[in-house]
Amino acid sequence: MAAPRLSRVLAAVNIGSFRISAIVAGVTEDGDLIVLGSGHRASQGIKRGYVTDMSAATYAVRDAVERAEKMADTSVSSVWIGCSGAGLASQVAEVEIEIGGRRIEQDDVDHLLRSARDVIRPDGRMVLHAQPARYRLDGAHGVADPNGLHAERLSVDIHVLLADGAPVRNITEAVQNAHLDVESVVGSPIAAGYASLSPEERDLGVALVEFGAQVTNVAIYSSGMIVGLAAIPMGSDDITDAVASAFGIRRFQAERLKCVNGSAIASPSDHREMIPVNAPGDEETGPVARHADDKNRIPRAELVGVITSQLGSLMEEINKALKSLNFGTDRSQQVVFTGGGAELAGLADFAQSALGKPVRVGRVPHLAGMPEAHVKPGFSTMAGLVLYAAADPVDIRSIGEGYQQTTSYHGLGLVNRVFRAVKEYF
Repeated sequence: MAAPRLSRVLAAVNIGSFRISAIVAGVTEDGDLIVLGSGHRASQGIKRGYVTDMSAATYAVRDAVERAEKMADTSVSSVWIGCSGAGLASQVAEVEIEIGGRRIEQDDVDHLLRSARDVIRPDGRMVLHAQPARYRLDGAHGVADPNGLHAERLSVDIHVLLADGAPVRNITEAVQNAHLDVESVVGSPIAAGYASLSPEERDLGVALVEFGAQVTNVAIYSSGMIVGLAAIPMGSDDITDAVASAFGIRRFQAERLKCVNGSAIASPSDHREMIPVNAPGDEETGPVARHADDKNRIPRAELVGVITSQLGSLMEEINKALKSLNFGTDRSQQVVFTGGGAELAGLADFAQSALGKPVRVGRVPHLAGMPEAHVKPGFSTMAGLVLYAAADPVDIRSIGEGYQQTTSYHGLGLVNRVFRAVKEYF
């Protein structure tokens, strides 16, 4: 069977504090998305979502992209970037125009979206995107496409995602130094929402908790858009550090213990189960863990106790964020965890008890060609980036002005114009 023909190729890079992942995907002529290659590597030069070492970050980005390119057997020149730090903030702006009862045409919609530019208030911050989220006719919600309908007034809600300019420029420069053009910088809560939430969930209302290595983003979705966003400077790395400190072992040992033997839920057998600090085949030349037996094994109960203590602190912060964002005051109750930290065993049950709300762990959709190793919550932002790029949502800043711009040429400007025309036609 012949391989499907591709109409375009997309590439994305998620720059996280624990890992940097890259994906190359193709969009077929039928509009289907096929993953051609993906890869990841340990993060370098990134701390809590911010670039702290430009050369190290650039090397890590280039390495991750080359791994994805090798699997895809194709090279890419531009990428979409995922950003989890940079002081992300969300705004919702409303704009309305008079229609006068007549039929709405595309020119009316374009005029509405152009008018919406004036209501954006970045307050000195960088606008990552400004997208129409929902239309209303005479106050009636839930209009996907107002074209062809009659109304007295047409209005739209614009979702604006803001970020601090300097950190975004540092991330962009790290990618550009890896000889890649940047298509767009996308907030990781947006990308993770594309991968982990259904359109119905985003419409009804849900809290998406992106449990990363060093940053946990809490995003409130309602009516198809983010209506609130909070960043907590804590993540799964804090659990690893707590384990390393509690048992006096090295970080890589603590990370392995957390991932392989750790759990957010205690069981009666934990006190009887002894787990080895060293992995099979490791040289046992490192320090003997505190409370370890003569074989350098620790009680699983103590490991679980350290993990749940740190999780308890994080859940308190998440609960504060949910309350500050007024989540749960209406019909919205569902909480979805994603990110690498969401892969911890028993997390959903622990979070449901701590938050008092239904909790599930989001999974990456099974995109055609996606390796099974990447169909995990830790790769949700990576998958979401390419889904977002394929959707290519409208940004009001790219809407045309609707009239022919005229420019007067004289002097050198006229010479340059003639030169460009000669190059174009000859």
